[in-house]
Amino acid sequence: MHLSQRFDWRGHSVAWDHVGGSGPAVVMCHGTPWSAQVWVPFAQALSREFSVYLWDMAGFGQSTKHADQPVDLGTQAELFDDLLRHWDLASPHVIAHDWGGAVALRAHLLHGAAYSSLALVDVVALRPWGSDFFHLVAEHKDVFASQPGFVHRGALEAYIAGASHRGLSSEQMDVLTAPWLSDEGQRAFYRQIAQADQRFTDEIQDLYSEIDLPVKIVWGREDTWIPVDRATRLAEMIPDADVEIIDEAGHLIQYDAPIHLATALQRWLLHVRT
Repeated sequence: MHLSQRFDWRGHSVAWDHVGGSGPAVVMCHGTPWSAQVWVPFAQALSREFSVYLWDMAGFGQSTKHADQPVDLGTQAELFDDLLRHWDLASPHVIAHDWGGAVALRAHLLHGAAYSSLALVDVVALRPWGSDFFHLVAEHKDVFASQPGFVHRGALEAYIAGASHRGLSSEQMDVLTAPWLSDEGQRAFYRQIAQADQRFTDEIQDLYSEIDLPVKIVWGREDTWIPVDRATRLAEMIPDADVEIIDEAGHLIQYDAPIHLATALQRWLLHVRT
């Protein structure tokens, strides 16, 4: 799906789009190294009853990937808060995956972004996080960014494949890798990893008990990137959070269990809408 709209923000050109009619607003946040494309089928499925907004974070997907631009979680949360204002959405329902969870939580807890509800799907939210690969890239970003394209592609595909429990089709792999395969995309891929820093979740983790809105936590039982025990821990920290674990699904739950995830999200949204 081509994201046809642009939001100019601090030198970034942020790609976004909207599907659906006049129903309650739903905003979907992707994580890393993903883009809005992981949510497109779900947005289309929800569009009959909801007005759904998709966006690519700064430095991701179809948004600009300028050299030396900040793309860390703190920057993305400030962008998200301003984007909600740009859309004039006072209190949307928010669905967030992976890094998007930390972005949505920071925007709410630190910047006052108001939500009607929040669904957290296999999210980055609790310490510790960041793989050995993240730490290695942080120490040698320029080396990784300058490696031959075919080497980068092989490493990228192997890295992404590890997020799925069931395995990805060649078409799915093409969608996920496409933003990162150009020279600009290759540099941007390692840039966003190098700027990943646990301090951005450390700053908010102790505030989760203050969340006062309906929260749904959905997790793939076979998630090897962010183990399923985090779902229980997160639910213990957020008052009255509801937890749903989906079997035979890894971190890329959108591809591993699309029907189960779509059903869980639609049931949740219909519940909190009433």
